Amino acid sequence: MALAPSPARRGPGVLLAILGCATVLAFLIHLGVGSSAWYSPAEVICELMRGPNGSGTAHTIVWDIRLQRALGALLVGAILGGVGSAFQGLLRNPLAEPYIIGVSSGSAVGGALSIVLHWELVLGPLARVVPGFATGMLTLLLVLALARHHGQVNVKTLLLAGVVVGTLLSALLSMILLLGQRESQVLGFLLGSLLNMQPIQNGLLLVVLVFGSIALVLQTRKLNAFSLGEETAQRLGLDTRKLLWTVLTIGAAMTAAVVGTVGIIGFLGLVAPHISRRVVGLDWRYSLPGSILLGSLLLLLSDLVAQRFFSTITHTEGMDLPVGIVTALLGAPSLLVLLRKNG
Repeated sequence: MALAPSPARRGPGVLLAILGCATVLAFLIHLGVGSSAWYSPAEVICELMRGPNGSGTAHTIVWDIRLQRALGALLVGAILGGVGSAFQGLLRNPLAEPYIIGVSSGSAVGGALSIVLHWELVLGPLARVVPGFATGMLTLLLVLALARHHGQVNVKTLLLAGVVVGTLLSALLSMILLLGQRESQVLGFLLGSLLNMQPIQNGLLLVVLVFGSIALVLQTRKLNAFSLGEETAQRLGLDTRKLLWTVLTIGAAMTAAVVGTVGIIGFLGLVAPHISRRVVGLDWRYSLPGSILLGSLLLLLSDLVAQRFFSTITHTEGMDLPVGIVTALLGAPSLLVLLRKNG
């Protein structure tokens, strides 16, 4: 896996602090710009400090309209960035990303079914999250069962099983889309959207991010050893089988939670780890947290583009693109540039 050399001028801790500041600034800009009225970061901070019980137009827009969407972008981007980095380290594949083992297709099936069957009448804001998470984890179990041979999971077989299962589930999604009676809502979900995020959804994503990220960061030293090769890692005393199961299970669970909530947002978990390694270096102790921050930063900026695109082109307010389209349009050429520089 051809990667860029570690930065020499600044320490990785300083670079992570800079990324953190940039992410906070992007969050404030996201809250201030939105799709209509514009507010400066200073004005946004003032409204946030007033608490949820303030009054006025600016307060209503920041707290009641934009805050949950911005929090969603922050959390979803962080989860996808962290999982993408962990999977690239585990699979030693620069093209690995959170959706590589088919879990996203499984979660998307659960979310699409919940829309078609009107499960929001029973589960409310969790109508897509619960079935999406459940079907995503069932997909992981299926992929692992197909990849096991004599009690062992081979990485190449795992990836192949993920592709096969993902293809079958994509066909099932197409059938649901064609036969269902809520095609526009299902399609909007599949394209990835942060519209109408709810506090309970963000609360669940926050729990997933905190516990999942801590668990993945605790594996970074092992990922450093694993990057030297599986045989070398085993000679160093690393239980590679346990590492594989741990990272796959945690990453798949985090991915299933995201897809069940906001749909499929592509390229983010693929591009963020590449940028992170170029910025903070190859050490997974720093590049994985860097990828978490970059995932948030990139999704916040992408969602700004999604909100402002139609209003800028057509001069009409209230229309926005699914953010999954924006990440794909911006992520594909960015990845090509990164790969050419690394190649």
